[in-house]
Amino acid sequence: MKKTILLLVTLLMAVTSWAQNSSALDQLKSDPRKSYGMDYPYTFTTQQLTKAPKGYKPFYISHYGRHGSRYYWNAQLYQELSKLLTTAKEKQVLTPEGEAFYEKFMAAKDELTAGVSELSDLGWEQHQRIARVMYNNFPEVFKQGGNVSAVSSLTGRCVLSMSSFCQELVQCNPKIEIREQSARKTLDGVVPTDNQNPLKRKFPRDTARWEKNRDKFPFDESLRDKVVKRVFTNTDSLSGNLHHIGSNLINLYTSLPNIGHEGMMGHLITDDEIAAQWEQSNLGSYSWVFGPQYEMIPILEDIIKKADAVIEGRSDHISDLRFGHDTCLGPLTVLMGINGADLDPEDPYEVKNCYQNWETCKASNIQLVFYRGKKGTDDILVKLLLNGKEARLPIATDSFPYYKWKNLRQFYQNRINEHK
Repeated sequence: MKKTILLLVTLLMAVTSWAQNSSALDQLKSDPRKSYGMDYPYTFTTQQLTKAPKGYKPFYISHYGRHGSRYYWNAQLYQELSKLLTTAKEKQVLTPEGEAFYEKFMAAKDELTAGVSELSDLGWEQHQRIARVMYNNFPEVFKQGGNVSAVSSLTGRCVLSMSSFCQELVQCNPKIEIREQSARKTLDGVVPTDNQNPLKRKFPRDTARWEKNRDKFPFDESLRDKVVKRVFTNTDSLSGNLHHIGSNLINLYTSLPNIGHEGMMGHLITDDEIAAQWEQSNLGSYSWVFGPQYEMIPILEDIIKKADAVIEGRSDHISDLRFGHDTCLGPLTVLMGINGADLDPEDPYEVKNCYQNWETCKASNIQLVFYRGKKGTDDILVKLLLNGKEARLPIATDSFPYYKWKNLRQFYQNRINEHK
């Protein structure tokens, strides 16, 4: 009987989680740039966090963060556009707006090509602010100082994101001691899929169920053609697939706010046009993060292992920090079922209600905050923040956003065991 009640409560929580995100399109209307999805720069909003139950105080934070804003990840984008625009200029097939774009792009070309994949100034500042917000939200964790472990992927933008975050924590309180590592031996807990991970394992991959009903969603690819026509008066003399050229132009546009070059493309594309196609891009994102979710099991194991060590007194860490990529944070969101991301709907139109790709934005992060009750009690409560907002998990609780650690731990241990 108890198991039946628990199952019903869990299902109710899942439905509630789904319903709470039903305003995805409304959010898009209020901020069309969210349609940039994983290119969306992290934004800071004041959050009113729920007070912990009486007698409980935070003592430990387990964190996973994506690197901050960066230049485009692939040099090919800048190289192809440079060659294309140069040829179009020589052949005099640029529109007036295309000419203006050409001038601005060429003026920034050296910066863009030198910066490929690297952290931008904005990316550094994002992690500074996230660290300070975390410190201010949970002063009880940090006010006495203490030891913090920070690990990152081997990629420079992640190492610098970690450095920015850690420097800011120490600025908040010089008594905090942080050991930073970017090493192969720590990859399993931060980027387990890295080929340099000595502990790399194989896990099953999955396919999102909406894919079986792909034909029920009308995909519109017309924006690519429109953008190309706005840049070039004629494309007959240009080499390259026009569909690919349009994709390059759109990808450049959504990446520009991350590097301080908004306005480079003028009115060749608008945020409203990107937003109008967000739902279909979100479907692609969901399939992309859904498939490799089980490959993130080592991160979840690392979270559990390190939390256990702190709770049992085998570790003196006040926080464990991890800095990686969207390729990990997105699938981890699905694996953990944060805000219903694991619901896997069959209907393509329902996907937006359980996952929004802007939640895997630049500098996106997950924070698990652990609370201990009064002396003499062994109950540990946990609250999860996704990008600074209290989030729901597929676990029964009578005190949302707080979950009993023993229930949370058992739920995720079972999920790990099912797919190891």
